[in-house]
Amino acid sequence: MYFQVFNAETAELLSHHQVEIKQEFPREGWVEQDPKEILNSVYECVEKTCEKMAQLNINIANIRAIGVTNQRETTVVWDKTTGEPLYNAIVWLDLRTQSTVERLLKRIPGKNKTFSKFKTGLPLSTYFSAVKLRWLLDNVEEIRKAVEDQRALFGTIDSWLIWSLTGGKNGGIHCTDVTNASRTMLFNIHSLEWDPELCKFFDIPMEILPNVRSSSEIYGLMKICPSRESGALTGVPISGCLGDQHAALVGQMCFQDGQAKNTYGTGCFLLCNTGQKTVFSEHGLITTIAYKMGRDKPAFYALEGSVAIAGAVVRWLRDNLGIAQSTEEVEQLAAEVGTSYGCYFVPAFSGLYAPYWEPSARGIICGLTQFTNKNHIAFAALEAVCFQTREILDAMNKDCGIPLSQLQVDGGMTNNKTLMQLQSDILCIPVVKPSMPETTALGAAMAAGAAEGVGVWSLNPGDFTAVTCERFEPQINPEESEFRYARWKKAVMKSMEWETSDSPSNGKPEFNAGK
Repeated sequence: MYFQVFNAETAELLSHHQVEIKQEFPREGWVEQDPKEILNSVYECVEKTCEKMAQLNINIANIRAIGVTNQRETTVVWDKTTGEPLYNAIVWLDLRTQSTVERLLKRIPGKNKTFSKFKTGLPLSTYFSAVKLRWLLDNVEEIRKAVEDQRALFGTIDSWLIWSLTGGKNGGIHCTDVTNASRTMLFNIHSLEWDPELCKFFDIPMEILPNVRSSSEIYGLMKICPSRESGALTGVPISGCLGDQHAALVGQMCFQDGQAKNTYGTGCFLLCNTGQKTVFSEHGLITTIAYKMGRDKPAFYALEGSVAIAGAVVRWLRDNLGIAQSTEEVEQLAAEVGTSYGCYFVPAFSGLYAPYWEPSARGIICGLTQFTNKNHIAFAALEAVCFQTREILDAMNKDCGIPLSQLQVDGGMTNNKTLMQLQSDILCIPVVKPSMPETTALGAAMAAGAAEGVGVWSLNPGDFTAVTCERFEPQINPEESEFRYARWKKAVMKSMEWETSDSPSNGKPEFNAGK
């Protein structure tokens, strides 16, 4: 969780504070976060950033607007009368809903995973919020009861934060923006409204859903937090809201049809702006709303390739295998050998997302010999991030018909120079990184500052000085790149169909929080 303050005229980062949020893994494949910890970390980041600004002699009264950006699909249900969450937030890459997905598939003619593709742009998958919400309604008695009593509200993290920050149980605004709504599987991306047929299919009551707004408009004003007496930004409008990948697209100024960016975070997300028209993929990508910059402005769309595990694989090497003390050390280990020595790593910890949408896949490391050591495995892990991006880029080039001549990148992992050079080598095109890699927060700030009634930020690319960038050019011959990529694809095939619905590990009794 971080809070960053930008200068609206220069887009310069003035001050920031960051707090790491704890992830909980109550069972294999389950990933949760505490919604109250998320909210408290926001208050802490705001307070600490305001203190830092005072030390820099910057008047916090100059903060004119606040934007929210969030990891998408993470699902929360809370009680509007008490303001308390009714269960932990189920995180986007959680896998507990596999049996829910299989049950829903049986109700679809031909078990067609893409049955709602032309309405939602999405395949039926554990990834999206509707199945997480369905699981909560099926398994948590407290949530079922709150829905019956009309006390329950559903939202992704943006909704939970905006509702809490604008007053919570005392008049908080229950809303989301079109980008987050487009990741639920309940939203029609053409009409820009919740879809009654899909809500009926998932058996989700529409009254618990948030109001859907544009990505750039005043939703409400910040209120004092009673529990912390925190009121540094009281009265400042919250006027920007974008899912994190959409915010990065805006922050990278990808406003033109055909412009694309790849964000390297926990997962990896490549988005290509397709303008005011929806493009439906024939190669396993999803169609999503890119942004809608104002109530009366048109919606823009994007094609997206989603990879579940990118930065998370480096964290896994650090925390689970203990082969390094820090993520920086993983980079050093890889750089020392400069090769995986024929070792390939498919980090399908949560199945495979685009372009396969294969939940049965599991992580594998193959091609091991007695010579293989932890350095080679570290290199193979970084290479895996690059190969997954290559698969998505290949799909995008086929769908769009115009191959990308360079890739714009952002996110925390882009500080890893070994990774960026590897990415250029594997794609055989230049990789371009802006000097300020945290473009996600910048995009949210731009949306907030450009909102009607705020108007301190221009979205015209011509109004900005050129952003300084670092370029990584391919340094290996294309034949070697193709050979390594072909071996990687062979490894991917071996990771498939590892878990089946009749596996003993899947035969665990259904969880029920209400019993």
